[in-house]
Amino acid sequence: MITTANVKNGVNVDQLVETIGAVQQNPELAKFEFKAKTNWIDGGHCVTSIKEYYGVGQDMTRDESFNMECDHPNVLLGNDTAATPPEVVLHALGSCLTGAMVYHAAAHGITIEGAESSLKGGVDLHGFLGLDPEVRKGFDGITFTLKVKSDATAEQLENLAKFSPVFDMLTNPTPVKIEIIKQ
Repeated sequence: MITTANVKNGVNVDQLVETIGAVQQNPELAKFEFKAKTNWIDGGHCVTSIKEYYGVGQDMTRDESFNMECDHPNVLLGNDTAATPPEVVLHALGSCLTGAMVYHAAAHGITIEGAESSLKGGVDLHGFLGLDPEVRKGFDGITFTLKVKSDATAEQLENLAKFSPVFDMLTNPTPVKIEIIKQ
């Protein structure tokens, strides 16, 4: 007998249900730790590699590293060889909001036929340059616009998207510990 996977929006729903059940049975399986190593090249140019993480109760190593670069445009004294770190944050947010919506829609039997987003984040350099301590160094706000082809309501889709871990990281304070080791 040939069986086909229950796939909705590109998500194997049967496997998703199994994963949820496994986590309910063993809550420690839900604990993940993602890792990245960043090397400075020059100026604002850095290369980050991602290969290892901890998940489902064990250390995991991918076969290949994922490498990402960041730089700054010429007007910000960079060489414009890659996206800026704030642009990478926009990428992470857009990808995570969309992915969360798609996965949770699949779990609820909602079909997503297409999705495209655009994001904008404003920054005032007075903060980064240390010219005004009252001005925030990071984004003063982010606008996320998502065009979705689905029979679900906009409110349903927004609620599903808000399961995004990156959305949570950006909208709630995330403790960041900086440890400097001199060589």
